[in-house]
Amino acid sequence: MNNYSLSPDEIKYQQALKRVKRIKGFYTHAVVYVVINIVIIFSKINFTGNGTWNFELRNLSTAFFWGIGLLAHGMSVFMPTLLMGKDWEERKIKEFMDQEKQNKYE
Repeated sequence: MNNYSLSPDEIKYQQALKRVKRIKGFYTHAVVYVVINIVIIFSKINFTGNGTWNFELRNLSTAFFWGIGLLAHGMSVFMPTLLMGKDWEERKIKEFMDQEKQNKYE
C-alpha cells in the first residue's frame, strides 16, 4: 500500500503499530532469555551430598554473551527516541516523502 493514499492518522497508526510490535518483540526476547538461562544455570549446578552446591563461573558465559545481544536489541528498540527525539522519525519520513515527490515531478 502506498503511503500517499493513507491519511496522516493512518500513517501515525501504522508507525505506532510497528513500534508496539518492536517493543513486544523485545519483551518476548527478554522472557525467553530469563527462562532459558534459568534452565541452563540449574542444569549446571552440581549438588553435593553434604548439602552444598558447586557452580563454575564459566557456566554463565551463555547468559553473558546472550545478555549483550539482548542489550543491543533493547537499545535498538528504546534508544532511537531517547537520542533523536520523538519527532525524528516523523521528520525523516516527511523528508523522504518530499524528496520522492520532487524526484517524481522532475
